[in-house]
Amino acid sequence: MKRIITLIVLIALGTGVYAQNEAISKFFNKYATDESFTTQVTISGKMFSLFTNMEVDSPEDKEVLEAISKLKGLRIMGKDNTSDARNLYKEAFGIITQNKFEEIMSVRDKDKDMKFYIVEKSPGKISELVMLSGSSKDFMMMTLFGEIDLKQVSRIGQKMNVNGLENLEKMDDKPKKKN
Repeated sequence: MKRIITLIVLIALGTGVYAQNEAISKFFNKYATDESFTTQVTISGKMFSLFTNMEVDSPEDKEVLEAISKLKGLRIMGKDNTSDARNLYKEAFGIITQNKFEEIMSVRDKDKDMKFYIVEKSPGKISELVMLSGSSKDFMMMTLFGEIDLKQVSRIGQKMNVNGLENLEKMDDKPKKKN
């Protein structure tokens, strides 16, 4: 969980003018004051824009800052060692599948499910990425919105050794719509 939070903070370093899906926002707001969540992170577009003023030396760091500069927000919430993890996962999954999200990847590892969804404003222009993870005892949902480059998210994930995100780099630049 800490790796994912660190990843998100790094991603928060830059994106464009996009808004988070209203249904996803309502889900986060519903649990915003629930102190039983062990992780709650919100990073605003302003925070991302502040990172663009940083000076970096390596081309790799410049590339990461450029990707972060296009982000408008990041939200994460999670619960560890909880009996209601599966119910939270089902609730979030229901919200995602009832909206305009397209599943781009699914990973199952033992009793843990991880799914990635996107919203494309136009072909190849991803405006929101949602990662949903759940097991019998743990739940985590992350949403990243703005102008998103999946390969950059993957590279940051590889550097942070976050399992699952490295697979995003293998995807096409322009995810294909399902018919």
